[in-house]
Amino acid sequence: MKNITLLTTLLFAGIISQAQVKEAFTDKKLPSVEVQTLDGKRVNIADYGKNGKITVISFWATWCGPCKLELNNISDIYDGWKKDYNVEVIAISIDDSRNTAKVKSFAQAQGWDFEVLLDPNQDLKRAFNFQMPPYTVLSNQEGVIVSTHLGYKNGDELLLEDEIKKLAK
Repeated sequence: MKNITLLTTLLFAGIISQAQVKEAFTDKKLPSVEVQTLDGKRVNIADYGKNGKITVISFWATWCGPCKLELNNISDIYDGWKKDYNVEVIAISIDDSRNTAKVKSFAQAQGWDFEVLLDPNQDLKRAFNFQMPPYTVLSNQEGVIVSTHLGYKNGDELLLEDEIKKLAK
């Protein structure tokens, strides 16, 4: 935890770059942190790294416009990712517990074909130590984090697909 705090301090001071922070989180397994399903069941995020699939974890919030755009754009190409690369996408809302019902109804209205989970206490967000969504994590078939990305602009999902292709080979 001290290393993460130091990295954050150095990043804000401008001494290190976002790329260097990214390196601090890669080559590590998905953390053992519990989040909730939309039905209130507890699941451990580390378990997703044990199913032999490439995993994309996208942190989002109902108030985050770029987050919703990213997830809708991923949704448009997700069927191909599942078929071509054996990928699973998990959208993790960092909305607080007061907005849980809002998250469920919003996600259902979008018709997203990926799993939506809740991190109402932001335990998983703290484990990854980022400030604002969207924040995307890519792990390989063994649950090792191979890249992270902060923010979103149109087309980032295609860059993510390029990274996924490399893992699928």
